[in-house]
Amino acid sequence: MPTPELNAPHWLDRWTTFWSAVPVPDFLWPQMLWLLLALPLLVLFYVWMQGRRRKLAVRYASLSLVREAMGSGPGWRRHLPPLLLLLALAAMLLAAARPVAVIALPSQQQTIILAIDVSASMRATDVKPNRLVAAQDSAKSFIAQLPRHVRVGVVAFAGSAQVAQLPTQSRDDLMAAIDSFQLQRGTATGNGLMLSLATLFPNSGIDIASLGMGPRGGPRPSPLDSLDTDAPAKKPPPPVAPGSYTSAAIVMLTDGQRTTGVDPMDAAQIAADRGVRVYTVGVGTREGDTIGFEGWSMRVRLDEDTLKAVAAKTNAEYFFAGSAPDLKQVYDTLSSRLAVEKRETEVSALFALVGAAFALLAATLSMWWFHRVA
Repeated sequence: MPTPELNAPHWLDRWTTFWSAVPVPDFLWPQMLWLLLALPLLVLFYVWMQGRRRKLAVRYASLSLVREAMGSGPGWRRHLPPLLLLLALAAMLLAAARPVAVIALPSQQQTIILAIDVSASMRATDVKPNRLVAAQDSAKSFIAQLPRHVRVGVVAFAGSAQVAQLPTQSRDDLMAAIDSFQLQRGTATGNGLMLSLATLFPNSGIDIASLGMGPRGGPRPSPLDSLDTDAPAKKPPPPVAPGSYTSAAIVMLTDGQRTTGVDPMDAAQIAADRGVRVYTVGVGTREGDTIGFEGWSMRVRLDEDTLKAVAAKTNAEYFFAGSAPDLKQVYDTLSSRLAVEKRETEVSALFALVGAAFALLAATLSMWWFHRVA
């Protein structure tokens, strides 16, 4: 049986983990915290006033008058309203310092682009029943979990990239687009990212025609035809902080290395300059798999280093999915993170509300018990 001494580090680690998860507020006006030094002075003043009250009370000749002056109720009741008033003052002083904390708030993201690899390597069966079917099933489950106001677009990429579905709130159209995937040769991860960005920012300076994508370069008609691609392209906006664009995000799922097209790191830099996060998902086992088709065979492996670098450059995350349950768990995680995000927010109003509640409670108890305010 383990001894209490052996258990102590375990409980200490859990206690440390708990407190490390508690958000600690920072302050925009920390100089206002110096006003908190007045609180101990108020406590000393209150203690002095209580002592002075007792000295005045003993001057009365009649003991009954002393009891009446000292009060007939429990002693602690006299001190509770002033204590609550002191706490109210402390909360209001903290509010004056403008505290900020990282808290979970509803996400502002309105559009999500799913960029999904449909290269021939997605026929590999190391993820059951195969990588493509697992990706389709999990993507549809992911879409179903998103808030209804979020628009979702679908980009399919292999040797080239096409928009399978423009951003829409229609879940039926999205499911139909995902079910229509057809395997092709080649893996152009960079093209998938570029077309995703062009779908988010049409006419923003991203020349998709020169990349062999979109309405003129795709092997079949693309929904991108409905965008006003003939309008004059706007000058690219000045770069912003990576991840600062909170209205949209890209989720890219792929199972192999880039074999053609734009360098994915160049595409990731463009996404980072526009503040768009690119969450990358690597599907398939790390040791890879061998696939065969029409008399040829090849070994397919994950390029995790590139996927991690793309996510890091855009201030996002990389997820590994080595099985169908892993892939579903990845999408469940992404769904919760894209629906709720942690942001640094000023919480002065919360402290002011707590202070007002303490002050109101102090006044209520004082009027109830002593028929006076504090």
